Amino acid sequence: MRKKDDVPVDMGYRMQSRPGQERKFSKLTPQAEKWEEDLPEKYDLQQPTPPKLIRVNEINETWMEIPRYENIIWSGMWAICIGSAIFISLNYFFFMLPDFFSEMSCDDKAEVLLLNFSFISLFMFFFRMALFVPRGTPVRFNRKRQKVYVYEHQRSIWPWKRWPVVIKVFDWTDIHGEMLQQSGRYDYGHRLSCAVCKRGTLEVVDRFILSWTVGDNRMIRGLWNHCCLYMQYKPVQETPLLTRKPLSWTPLNTIRWPEELDKESRTAPELQSDKGIAL
Repeated sequence: MRKKDDVPVDMGYRMQSRPGQERKFSKLTPQAEKWEEDLPEKYDLQQPTPPKLIRVNEINETWMEIPRYENIIWSGMWAICIGSAIFISLNYFFFMLPDFFSEMSCDDKAEVLLLNFSFISLFMFFFRMALFVPRGTPVRFNRKRQKVYVYEHQRSIWPWKRWPVVIKVFDWTDIHGEMLQQSGRYDYGHRLSCAVCKRGTLEVVDRFILSWTVGDNRMIRGLWNHCCLYMQYKPVQETPLLTRKPLSWTPLNTIRWPEELDKESRTAPELQSDKGIAL
């Protein structure tokens, strides 16, 4: 039996590396929903957790791209699509039968039509999710420009409206890291959120997720530390913790950067290459 004062090695590691837990509230305003702790300042070179990427698409001297895979069972999306399509096909067959509607009251007809519209909407939602939603929406860190490019797909529960892609561009100096705590039945763990503040303040004007839910909070701290060191031109490991992509098949290329931003996010500023040219 373990003594009361005995602390496992892993627990001791976590207790020592969570100074943010001493504070009940975030230093940032407004505070993030499900906030757990503020991560170390990005210019802190002595962060307690070693730097480590979770996943990476590309990393070089100019830019780094981190994919963000959501915790979605994509095979379930396809299964619901197929099931909904079968149900809709059977309903269409019954609609084609003679006298199917003739013996119904107006209320019954309205209920049948509403039910079918609901199933068609359900089918459209899961069909769009399975086929068109981007897998691993990327975030690019360009350390030559000191900017972060966030690829956001803004989807809705309403399948009949447009789901646009928005590219957000932020200055690295305005970004602060924070860890969020998820406690749902199917989504339990920690997330890495990046808060974008007004220059020189702690007033948050925007937020984006850099890592969806993972079980070990050291993965969140390690990823944040890696990004901080990379943007300061410090040596970092290029091999991520996870190298295999999650099962998220779709026949389409779901990540399509606008040409101008694609080029900008992967290159250094032109003025930097013109150094030494007399004007």
